[in-house]
Amino acid sequence: MVKDFAANSGSALRSLAAVAATIATACAVIVGAVLAVFAAATVAVIAIMGSALLAFAGLAMRARRTVRARRRDSDIIEARHLGGHHWVAYGWNERR
Repeated sequence: MVKDFAANSGSALRSLAAVAATIATACAVIVGAVLAVFAAATVAVIAIMGSALLAFAGLAMRARRTVRARRRDSDIIEARHLGGHHWVAYGWNERR
């Protein structure tokens, strides 16, 4: 009789351990899925912020080129080579 009780309690403990292991595995899977979602959201946010940064940098470079081009237009004169050491300059007397 004592042997039967010991055999049944070991079996019950094994069943309880199996249920606990299943619950722990399910919890681990849920935590892993939540972490994967947060990681994917983080990558998406970084990608969006990076593309916005590149867009603003492109706009800044375009604006910088536009400002430089306008500033240089007033200082540039046109010159034509007529041959040898002869050059004719245009626009040097048209100061704004």
